[in-house]
Amino acid sequence: MASLPDTPSPLIRDGDRDTAVHRLQDAYAVGLISHEELDERLHRVLTANVQDELTSALASLPGEHPGTTSTIAAAAGRIRRSGVWRVPRFLKVHSAFGKVHLDLSRADFEHPTVDIELQLGTGRARITVPRDAVVDLGGLHTGWKDLRYRARQPSRPGGPEIRISGTMGFGRLKIRHARR
Repeated sequence: MASLPDTPSPLIRDGDRDTAVHRLQDAYAVGLISHEELDERLHRVLTANVQDELTSALASLPGEHPGTTSTIAAAAGRIRRSGVWRVPRFLKVHSAFGKVHLDLSRADFEHPTVDIELQLGTGRARITVPRDAVVDLGGLHTGWKDLRYRARQPSRPGGPEIRISGTMGFGRLKIRHARR
């Protein structure tokens, strides 16, 4: 009887790589790994091609706490969150067609840094962030339309850091700071 060949490890996506980088940075920030180990593991993450390579670079790190990652997904239609709601440490928003509106202005942030991964096909997205939030768009790739965001200096320290990454196809992303 012939044995089945091993199933190859799936290829990684940019969002997986970004999440791994953030996990390593967080582990370094709380003293779980040294600077040298951070450099070595970041190199492994940034050069990884398959999930197994990514998993080995994150070995021995504590797993994500339950409830720190949440996914909101819709094939078509609207995704909307507003009012008072609890924002997880990692928020994944996936939509093939439709509109996305995330209003974080009155949201409850349990973590000082929140990573939002957008995987959007077509349609518009609008994100309203708290007045004193710091927004990092370094990991976001836009396709057809441009990004509309005007950074502002926080009026007081202590606002959340919101890191937005992922991919947008044929839609426009508009990010604005809340007025209040």
